[in-house]
Amino acid sequence: MDVISIIGTILAFVVLIVGAILKGTDVSALWNPAAFVIVFIGTISALLLHTQGKVLKRALGMLKMVYKPPQLHPSDLISRVIGWSEISRRQGLLGLESHIDAENDPLVKKGLQLLVDGSEPEAIRTVLELEVETREQADLHAAKVYEQAGVYSPTMGIIGAVLGLMAVMRDLTDPAKLGHGIAAAFVATIYGISLANLLLLPIGARLKSLINKQTQVREILIEGLISIAEGDNPRQIESKLQGYLV
Repeated sequence: MDVISIIGTILAFVVLIVGAILKGTDVSALWNPAAFVIVFIGTISALLLHTQGKVLKRALGMLKMVYKPPQLHPSDLISRVIGWSEISRRQGLLGLESHIDAENDPLVKKGLQLLVDGSEPEAIRTVLELEVETREQADLHAAKVYEQAGVYSPTMGIIGAVLGLMAVMRDLTDPAKLGHGIAAAFVATIYGISLANLLLLPIGARLKSLINKQTQVREILIEGLISIAEGDNPRQIESKLQGYLV
């Protein structure tokens, strides 16, 4: 679990509650069912209209990455690639066939299978880069769902505030209710802006960062497999792949 992301999410709620208390606002004033429906349900309805079902499903599935990001260890991958290189030099590329089934990553399986089949280096690059690019674009589209939600929710907050003020303006004969009504109207604005800037936009940015890291690791794999196909020795491969590490 990513402790930093969990702390950040908790602080997002704490800052609203503590901020309200410090400003002298009753915490119960932050709860408004009408504002909740307008902002949260309104944002969801906009997403349903804007986003394809498969993209939305992928976005929901990727949410867990924020709190439990994939374990990416480029240095370990480089060590594995060097190990494959040593096997191929001793036993030939066919010696890698027994290692295919032991891999869990479909991209690694495909790459090793292409090596075993004797594919040309450029053919390996073309096949694997196409798969990496396709996966990256699909993931980025899914991550943008949260960014789009972060655009819609503040607008929904404004709509909720305007509707609340319209309700207040209909009953100006009772000044005692005026202040409470205006305060309740602006709760929707708080929901919309807070949801966008404390949760949705940070989640979108976090996912894009993780996607970029995943792509970098996959690029290491591709370069390593191509180097093996070209017959580079393990030391050359290690020197080349180390350039990806910072």
